[in-house]
Amino acid sequence: MTAPVSSSGGSASAQSGIFLALGGGIILSLNDLAIKALAATGYPLHQIVLVRALIGITLVLLVMAVSARGLAQIYSRRKKAHLLRVCIVVVSNMTYFVGLSLMPLADAVAIAFVSPLIVTALSALILGEAVGPRRWAAVAVGLLGVVVMTRPGSGMIQPAAVLVLISAVCYASSHIMTRQMRDTESAATLSFYVQLGFLAVSSIMGLMFGDGQMALAPDSTFEFLFRPWVLPPLADWWAFLATGLSVGIGGLMMSQAYRTTEAALVAPFEYIAIPMAILWGVLVFGTWPDHIAWLGIALICGAGLYTLWRETVRRKVSDVATPGSDL
Repeated sequence: MTAPVSSSGGSASAQSGIFLALGGGIILSLNDLAIKALAATGYPLHQIVLVRALIGITLVLLVMAVSARGLAQIYSRRKKAHLLRVCIVVVSNMTYFVGLSLMPLADAVAIAFVSPLIVTALSALILGEAVGPRRWAAVAVGLLGVVVMTRPGSGMIQPAAVLVLISAVCYASSHIMTRQMRDTESAATLSFYVQLGFLAVSSIMGLMFGDGQMALAPDSTFEFLFRPWVLPPLADWWAFLATGLSVGIGGLMMSQAYRTTEAALVAPFEYIAIPMAILWGVLVFGTWPDHIAWLGIALICGAGLYTLWRETVRRKVSDVATPGSDL
């Protein structure tokens, strides 16, 4: 999919970014599976996120400790940028997992994965990367797929689908910030501050809502946020471990992919999570996408794959292309 490796190492960097994005997407699909399972069991989101962040930050610190720069990577002069990025990631996760608790796994993941198309758009608007009319058309088709999956013809747009769409916009924005911070911050540093943010937010939420006094009716949209804490039996710890390890490892891989490779090239490879979500939905939850979901998935995936194909063509002829064109 890439041109032969040049002396500059650009193609090698692109290949590395692609493999990191593919691997990260597969690993992060286990996070969705585990949180969906824990939500169905009755755990509150803030408890799940707290345990996940404890495991994730431990893993990140271990990676830092064995790396060349060591724990010195914790120090950063860009604290305001980290704070903004952490806030965006926290909002993205909270809205996504609330939506995930209310929707079939494949439907939620498909809507969430409009985010690579949003990354493509933002990479042009914010980073100045070349995105021409054909890839803009692909973005429009992907957004049409999201509209289909919100099912407006049913009489009311699903709130859960809207939450997942909000999550996708925030997720894309966080990746754009990763690109902006790549020259000074390592993947481990970026992941460390995100996990630290999750620890802070989930701890505060646990103190405020963990006793269950603000619990909502079981069928309400935000019930997942306000449930009381539950002491996990041994049988449920596989899911807690899966979410912590997958977000720690997958998050590092994704951060590195976006640090080292052009955002518009890396983003479509995250779509590996959609077939993984369909697989987990069938094997674990016994759900299969209906005809409306399949239409939305086809539009979103098709737009993303077309974007990937155009990017490949553009790279092959970049030496003779007019700057800024979309061949």
